[in-house]
Amino acid sequence: MSVLLYRLGRFAYGKPWYVIGGWLAVVAAVVGLLVANPVRLSNEVRIDGTPSQQVIDELATSLPEASGGQGMLVFKARAGTRIDDPGVRSALLAAVDAVYRHDHVIDTRKALAEEVAKGESSPLLRAQAAVARGAGQPSSAKVPVPLRADGLPVPGVVVSADGSAALMQFQFDEQTYELPSGTVDSTVKAAERQAARSGIDVLPSASMMEIPEVIGVGEIVGVVIAALVLLVTLGSVVAAGLPLVIALVGVTVGVGGAFTLSTVFEIHSLTAVLALMLGLAVGIDYALFIVNRERRLILDDGLDTHEATSRAIGTAGSAVFFAGSTVVIALGGLLVVGITLLSTMAVVAAATIAVAVLLVLTLLPALLGLVGERVCPPRARRRAQRRSAVVDHAGHTRATRWGAGLVRHKYPALAAAFLIPVILAIPAADMRMGLPSGASYNTGTAQRESYDLVSDAFGPGYNGPLTVAVNSTAEGRPLTPAALASVSADLREVKGATEVSLAGMNSTGTTAVLALVPSSGPNDDATKALVTAVRDKSASISAAHGAVIGITGFTALAIDVSDRLADVLPLYVATVLGLSLIVLLLVFRSLLVPVTATLGFLLTIAATFGVTTAVFEWGWLQELIGLDATAPVVSLLPIIITGVLYGLAMDYQMFLVTSMREAHIHGATPLNATVTGFARASSVVVAAATIMVSVFAGFVLNAQPMIKQAGFALATGILVDAFVIRMTLIPAAMALAQEKAWWLPAWLDRFLPDLDVEGDKLARKIPLPRPAVHSHVTAEQKEGSTA
Repeated sequence: MSVLLYRLGRFAYGKPWYVIGGWLAVVAAVVGLLVANPVRLSNEVRIDGTPSQQVIDELATSLPEASGGQGMLVFKARAGTRIDDPGVRSALLAAVDAVYRHDHVIDTRKALAEEVAKGESSPLLRAQAAVARGAGQPSSAKVPVPLRADGLPVPGVVVSADGSAALMQFQFDEQTYELPSGTVDSTVKAAERQAARSGIDVLPSASMMEIPEVIGVGEIVGVVIAALVLLVTLGSVVAAGLPLVIALVGVTVGVGGAFTLSTVFEIHSLTAVLALMLGLAVGIDYALFIVNRERRLILDDGLDTHEATSRAIGTAGSAVFFAGSTVVIALGGLLVVGITLLSTMAVVAAATIAVAVLLVLTLLPALLGLVGERVCPPRARRRAQRRSAVVDHAGHTRATRWGAGLVRHKYPALAAAFLIPVILAIPAADMRMGLPSGASYNTGTAQRESYDLVSDAFGPGYNGPLTVAVNSTAEGRPLTPAALASVSADLREVKGATEVSLAGMNSTGTTAVLALVPSSGPNDDATKALVTAVRDKSASISAAHGAVIGITGFTALAIDVSDRLADVLPLYVATVLGLSLIVLLLVFRSLLVPVTATLGFLLTIAATFGVTTAVFEWGWLQELIGLDATAPVVSLLPIIITGVLYGLAMDYQMFLVTSMREAHIHGATPLNATVTGFARASSVVVAAATIMVSVFAGFVLNAQPMIKQAGFALATGILVDAFVIRMTLIPAAMALAQEKAWWLPAWLDRFLPDLDVEGDKLARKIPLPRPAVHSHVTAEQKEGSTA
């Protein structure tokens, strides 16, 4: 492996324009396709095979007009006025009219007018009347009333009992992400223009989001911090710029390539963000590892840049290849769970990682060929010599002292590295999962203001009304008004239900849709209990009234998504751990190293979920990251974060322990190999972890709750894994195990192929062209220095 990569690096360095030209052609093709095919992202959380999704799919067939994206606008009257005052009411009606007349909005007024023209022969009107009679008089004075125009109710619009606000619910003719760009915003603006005449505020709900922001100020700040870390670590603007170039080209090809397919395949916004985060972080980290190794070969061994680049690709490039492989395996494991949404995320993110690895092994040496000796200018050489000279009276570098301290105090280090993540993991026992709602947004955002206003004026349940589909049990036989009234009455009796109304019916009368308003919010436990109770009661309702019912909606989807992911998580974890343990066994040729690496990861993931729960659910220390909203952990995150963090954790394991193994293979005792390997790789791991935390933390400032949580969880996980697990627990465990750390049964040693990640075969087959340059600094000190 090392010899093959050595030759690849030598070719790319010697003929850089061949490689650069090829990648430029790929980038040009991706950009051209993006110009021809605008990006379309989705916010829909679709989990095929769940009860809620089955109801949605059945409605799309039997009642297609109810299958489009939902919109909700809240109209707020000025202080001291009512929304139904004559002057204000006219502006409200004009705003409602502007929405219904807008392109891609279904005007239910036309359908209602057609039904009114039918008179008593209208199945819809007869059913509505029967359901309304069954509801009786409102039991509370706070029940909203329909907005009326010309003596008739305006479909989809209700006025709060106190007259402070009006709520409009409508549907688009397509899902929100399938609409032409700008449709949602222009719909809101059309309402605002008319409402402004009477000073009415128009607040869109969280569902009124089109294409979420993927790159913002926070993400740019994260990249800038990464650039500063590279500059400090490498000490050269030219050298620091190379990893950034690799990362930017990687996300252009990886994420941009996925975007070109967004018109063919549904791509969730979190898919794009996940690939972008990983592409930036991994591209920078892997390139940093190679450039740092090349500079060390130049400064410590006196090699020219051509030979140093080739050997860096042959040795460090092998570690990068297998590190990238573990990330791809961890992401690829998502394919076994059989959920399309997660499969798409896995494929796009894994492809982006694969592109980053390929760029590091090909484009990076080509760029180094153009840069030549400038990657290590005289000033950088002098700085490296000064750093090597900054030693204490015992002649050891700081990294060597830290590694030696871990070896010497291995028991306290192990105890601390174990207890810290265990304590951080305690809040995870209280972790609740759900989907983002308007309550998940910060105060001051339109989504949060809309959510709070609806809760105050109408009741929290109006932020997430449930949809109950009612289908006739007899094929082709219409549902009778009496049957619908009875079903509605039974649903009202379920604890937690406040209102049931007929929302629509198909032309044949065989399918009807009931709107069930809970007494609690979308993510409240009481609403989840209501969904469960309706499902438990569905069989008796069906038997009694000749109608099959199914429930869907925000809370029902959240329950089904959480249950489905909880069911597949053990299979996913087992698959990923099994495959990754094989890769680690091949790389390290040890039984103990893969096991300790995996156990350390379990501590990392527990601590990550604990901290995420404490911050997002309990509200601890939210002001430090600009949050003021508590929310459940997004249902998709546990399985996604588990896969991503496992792959990234193994990156640091690969970088750190391959250096220890390399020292051990070249004759160092187990304890000395641990110290030497730690001194050699720790600076790169620290820099790489700092870069990843910076990139991921930048996404915490994103307005979308799902992206915000993903960025925070990944940043927290990297922080814990790199500094507590890899930089403390693993060296202490290696010191405790000593020679046993590298033990492998003889029969297994003969069976496993020798991948030569450390480059031992390369050193024997292609010896160094000249002896290493010596100075008064010891070899061990040089290994611990950072160029």
